[in-house]
Amino acid sequence: MASIASSEGPINEQAIANMYGVLRSEMNQLYSKITELEMEVSEHTLVIGAIEPLDPSRRCYRMIGGVLVERTIKGVLPAVQRNKEGLEEVIARLNEALEKKKKEIADFELKHKIKIRRQDDANEGEGGKKEGTAQGVLVGPAGNEGK
Repeated sequence: MASIASSEGPINEQAIANMYGVLRSEMNQLYSKITELEMEVSEHTLVIGAIEPLDPSRRCYRMIGGVLVERTIKGVLPAVQRNKEGLEEVIARLNEALEKKKKEIADFELKHKIKIRRQDDANEGEGGKKEGTAQGVLVGPAGNEGK
């Protein structure tokens, strides 16, 4: 019976660690998707800035589903603006989901008493000093100058 109780602890800890890893992975996926969409919004902003001052009847090309289509600026500009607004709405929703995920992770950390050790903390714990961060000049023993 004692072996069951002792083997139960690591399995439970492992399950908690796995769940925590899944939560962190989901948060990282949200971060990367938000970053990707923000880059698309900046591209849309550049395109809008480039074609807005031009003559609305001027020819313009737009990629639709992998096909380059000839249009006029008058037809393309509103579509690009709508796409940009849609992307901004999606980013806002993803930011809300990210905040919920951060709260969920914080609650999970409190519930299971999880503490994150950063690399700096690990270096301090090993020798009381951070390795490789000392700055200064190496000086030989005093009084041996010129001998």
